[in-house]
This record gives sequence, structure tokens and C-alpha cells, in this order.
Amino acid sequence: MNDNDERPVTIITGRAWKRKGGKPEGVHLMLVAPDDDSAVRRALESLSAEGYAEAELDQIGDLDGVPDEEPHLSAYQGALEGEVSIVTFEVPA
Repeated sequence: MNDNDERPVTIITGRAWKRKGGKPEGVHLMLVAPDDDSAVRRALESLSAEGYAEAELDQIGDLDGVPDEEPHLSAYQGALEGEVSIVTFEVPA
């Protein structure tokens, strides 16, 4: 990959907790980073900045295309603009 190539949007999936021992939320984080280690570090920093006390990250990978539906479409656009986009959802019991 040279400097003229756009880096793909990375997605990281997992769970995060506002309070230790509290109810988990599912998270999908989207961002652009030079490598997986940098992506994980930025994702954890962003979760912490949003008030999350704990996180378990399960999977990391590059998106193949643009998501079709919200809120992932907006998160994808945010990632292209340099943000770490966080999509949260309820985790089934």
C-alpha cells in the first residue's frame, strides 16, 4: 500500500461496561488506523473518553464495503473523516 492508497475502515466488535460489574453494551467501533495494534489502542482510548470503565474486544477486521443502513453508515463516514465511531446496542440476555 502506498501513501496514495486510502486505508480501509477497520471495525472492532465487543462489549463495554460503564461500571465494573454493570450491564454490558454491545459495541461496534469503526476507525481508520495504520495497523491493528493502533486501531485497538485508539478504540480503547475512545471508549474510556466516553465513560466506559471496561471493555472486551472480540474481533477486528476491515470492512469490504460501505454499510447499507444507519447507524453504521454514519459511523463509517465518521471513520473516513478521522473519528473513532462507536455504535452501541443492547446485548441479548
